[in-house]
Amino acid sequence: MTDSTLGVKALLFDVFGTVVDWRSSVINEGRELGRRLGITVDWDSFADAWRGAYQPSMDPIRTGARAWANLDTLHRESLVKVLCDFSIELRDECAIDALNGVWHRLEPWPDSIAGLQRLKQRYTLGTLSNGNIAMLVNMAKRVGLPWDVVLGAEVFCTYKPAPQVYLGTCRYLGLAPQEVMLVAAHNNDLFHAKSHGMRTAFVKRQEEYGPTQTDNLEAEYDFDYVADDFLDLAERLGC
Repeated sequence: MTDSTLGVKALLFDVFGTVVDWRSSVINEGRELGRRLGITVDWDSFADAWRGAYQPSMDPIRTGARAWANLDTLHRESLVKVLCDFSIELRDECAIDALNGVWHRLEPWPDSIAGLQRLKQRYTLGTLSNGNIAMLVNMAKRVGLPWDVVLGAEVFCTYKPAPQVYLGTCRYLGLAPQEVMLVAAHNNDLFHAKSHGMRTAFVKRQEEYGPTQTDNLEAEYDFDYVADDFLDLAERLGC
């Protein structure tokens, strides 16, 4: 199926894991912190534990049990707990804030920037992320992610997979859902986008969770495109 058949005008991207390698970024920053402060800890496990709090931290907001809080706030709350769990003492609040800021400094996958630049020649590119706007903007400016627009959960004060995050983002672009394609490395995210009439592209990120990853190794639904990386997706879309 070609994109001329689909009529897609914009590509929206999940960011964490799809565009950027959050796990290696957190591990590397943790190791540097450990060298500076003389902290010996399994930073791989630390990164996994911190990320493990990601979805649970958003659930009370999704259900309405908690008022809106952006992802920077949720990450910091989770970080304080994970530091305690790993017996890491960071008494300086500024040091905690600095570590929490790693999510603004995530490194892209090797193909991300080149692939996005190719896709940008033909499509409007934007984010459809649970990350807050400042986080996504800082991340993009630091490494050169060529977004045309930065949108996502914060605009709607709830988190994916709430329908308004998908449909509202399409509306802000002035496009019907079928004119917008979500690109993601996560079957669940794409499943929800597809259920709301959006087009979908699964991109394989088989080491997002490290070499022993077991989930999201392959597309599990009938998505419009399945690609090995962004360069492969660009090729498939004729860019």
